[in-house]
Amino acid sequence: MKVPFEKLDKAFENRLRLQIMSVLMVNDRYDFNSLKELLDTTDGNLASHLKALEKEEYITVHKSFLGRKPNTNYEASDKGRQAFKQHLNALEQIIKNQKLL
Repeated sequence: MKVPFEKLDKAFENRLRLQIMSVLMVNDRYDFNSLKELLDTTDGNLASHLKALEKEEYITVHKSFLGRKPNTNYEASDKGRQAFKQHLNALEQIIKNQKLL
């Protein structure tokens, strides 16, 4: 039986991007500082991975102000939700196929 490695999405090969999408799949929106704290990462590292997901159109960015402070929120786009589900399904198939060997 052929293992569906080609169905894995390269956008989710990075641990941090996988974590970001996991958070966004179960929450309507998440703000930058909360993501940074939850994932225990730096501003620059988080920003670069969010930018990569945004470039793929897997997340949507919402910028606003709370008083005078900028506030950036992220949410998984429909395209991102579909891609993430396909990625997880491919991982599940790979695991199931390994059990059969």
